[in-house]
Amino acid sequence: MSAAQESQEFGPILAFLRASDLCSASEIPAAEPLTGGVSSDIWKVELPGRTVCVKRALARLRVKQVWEAPVGRNRFERLWLETAAGIVPGIAPRILAADEGGIFAMEYLEPIRHPVWKAELAAGRASPAFAARMGGALVRIHSGTAGRGEIAERFATDASFHAIRLEPYLLATGRAHPGLAPRLEELTAITAATRLALVHGDVSPKNILCGPEGPVLLDAECAWYGDPAFDLAFCLNHLLLKGLWVPAARERFLECFDAFADSYLSGVTWEPRGTIETRAAALLPGLLLARVDGKSPVEYLTEERDKDKVRSAGILLLRNPVTHLTGVRDRWRTTLLEPS
Repeated sequence: MSAAQESQEFGPILAFLRASDLCSASEIPAAEPLTGGVSSDIWKVELPGRTVCVKRALARLRVKQVWEAPVGRNRFERLWLETAAGIVPGIAPRILAADEGGIFAMEYLEPIRHPVWKAELAAGRASPAFAARMGGALVRIHSGTAGRGEIAERFATDASFHAIRLEPYLLATGRAHPGLAPRLEELTAITAATRLALVHGDVSPKNILCGPEGPVLLDAECAWYGDPAFDLAFCLNHLLLKGLWVPAARERFLECFDAFADSYLSGVTWEPRGTIETRAAALLPGLLLARVDGKSPVEYLTEERDKDKVRSAGILLLRNPVTHLTGVRDRWRTTLLEPS
């Protein structure tokens, strides 16, 4: 980014900081844009005595296909972070200020003490113990919000969730695979109609920090009161895909898959464990296929032979659904071992 572009992009952030009394009207704090996100501008800003992170939602996401989303999701992200931290202390950064225009400031967590879980996995450092802690924290958030009418009302973001999750992942994948479209449309309808707990919507290793006190979740702009099976399946999906990215750690990733799933399912209180497991097992192959043929493919699968492995497992499981997560994991392991 050029100096002129940076100045132009930082203008709304600076105005927000001044309006929120985080800096004075005459102050121009040192700031730098942070990379990695496709849906928001994120800035690290140096203020007197502290560093903060400021986030502004984008109307059009930075992906190849046209993908637009309401900037109002920023407000629901901030509310999710505050709600989750009230249930699991430390699970989210502390919010410092916010406005109604789609900007908020939160504490900045130093990367040296809070490495991103995705980076740890990329280096082959796959810890089943950490995966279990993440699964346990996630189910506490779901359990702590299940059946709470005031939270359901606050996060009635059905249209936004459809726009940034169900349509670009499941429905767009159905357009790429017309023969599977009815099944993916069915999964979309079931997920959309299931309203049980507060959902994060993007429980991905790129949004999880390995903090000294435990996991920290970021990027809750998909927040929605709906089906917690989506969060469970979404994260487990990444633990499967990483086996293609880092082949040497495949078995450890599968151990993380089991640890996450077992820890999560053991904490389910709002419905029978087998019921949510069945919905998650049904969603997983659709999400697998979406990460190669939907609107948001994972960037680390570039070889067609790897994408074909994802397609092989996803298509088979969509056509022949299983009811247990171990069935998805076992099918995936078999696919990884098949010759390319």
